[in-house]
Amino acid sequence: MIVLRNLDFTGVEGPYRSMLPRGSFDVEAAVEVVRPIVDDVAARGAEALREYSLKFDGVAPQHLRVPAEELARAAQELDPRLAEAFAVAIERRRTVASTLELDANPQPAQLADGARVGLRNIPVDRVGLYVPGGLAPLASSVIMNVVPAQVAGVESIAVASPPHKEFGGLPHPNILALCHILGVDEVYAVGGAQAIAMFAHGVQGLCEPVSMITGPGNIYVVAAKRLMRGLVGIDSEAGPTEIAIVADDTANPAYVAADLISQAEHDPLAASVLITPSTALAEAVRAEVARQVETQKHQERIRTALTGEQSAVVLVRDIDQALAVADAYAAEHLEIQTADAEAVAARIRNAGAIFVGDYAPVSLGDYSAGSTHVLPTAGCACHSSGLTVRSFMRTVHVINYTADALMAIADGVERFALAEDLPGHAAAITVRRPQ
Repeated sequence: MIVLRNLDFTGVEGPYRSMLPRGSFDVEAAVEVVRPIVDDVAARGAEALREYSLKFDGVAPQHLRVPAEELARAAQELDPRLAEAFAVAIERRRTVASTLELDANPQPAQLADGARVGLRNIPVDRVGLYVPGGLAPLASSVIMNVVPAQVAGVESIAVASPPHKEFGGLPHPNILALCHILGVDEVYAVGGAQAIAMFAHGVQGLCEPVSMITGPGNIYVVAAKRLMRGLVGIDSEAGPTEIAIVADDTANPAYVAADLISQAEHDPLAASVLITPSTALAEAVRAEVARQVETQKHQERIRTALTGEQSAVVLVRDIDQALAVADAYAAEHLEIQTADAEAVAARIRNAGAIFVGDYAPVSLGDYSAGSTHVLPTAGCACHSSGLTVRSFMRTVHVINYTADALMAIADGVERFALAEDLPGHAAAITVRRPQ
């Protein structure tokens, strides 16, 4: 007989995370096991795939990619009743996805009499927000992290930022002031990887663990966030900042140059990329950059970034190619300074944020445009989004079926379960049938 163990929390005040039942799941050990496999596949490609298929699966496939005719044949040979069960599952999942998950204020989907699926948006309970304080004390990141978390309804917000010698071991005063203005009173003078560890694990008598960590930082902060991902949620692994500008011969070279410099000012590793079909503009921008850099406070940093391998002027044939290049680059910040900039911007698919026209520089978005400046870097804008209210929300489906509604599709659910060789799943339906 199986007896589930009992955990009595009635006299416990928390925090509960370390006390909850949790199976052992040693990702780090598994990483070392799969690392040589991953490296071998990267080096030898399909040959390695076949060898590992034979080793682990007992067969070396003739076709690593399944031919379309095999897909069609499998569908054709499917048991009709199982095919019907698949169809119902597909239809209902698609209905819920299209009627609920695309809607900011979803109403429950009525799938059949007595069959209803709703959606609840629930904020994360506690977040740790990291505000960098290295080369530039980014007080603006306080706003970009705290405001959407508050709007989402997060009840417990903690902020960490590095201490500074010149401020008596406290974070930068601007960061502290913004925290106070925003009503955040749990602020830590802790920076780097240690701040991420503090948030994720908690420190007894100091800081309770959080459920999610957000905010940009240096490579060590990013590495720590990667290490903690799974224990807590993270927003992204933000790398050095980047800007790409798509511009034609209608662009103002002084504006373009200033915007490239503005991002180079962040970090010697920052990327500044101009994509243009105009050689005349490219030369004019180079001249403007040389002139404007001489007036800048952080000249060395800017020069290092602009002359690094991460920065460039990319000449293209025309705007069509420029857009293709921009989509492939998937910049954190993408400016469009062209004729009919709004129409050109509408064709972009991959960017963290798109700045349209001559009077929407990235600097505006960094501070007061109303948009977020916590954005995906390193090409991740092709699959990831910036930090918004939704980043702090979880969507939870609420499934409500009557007995009749369940019995109406019970046969199909049971067949589906048995087709996956999960008879216990099928039995959970069967046991509910009227006797």
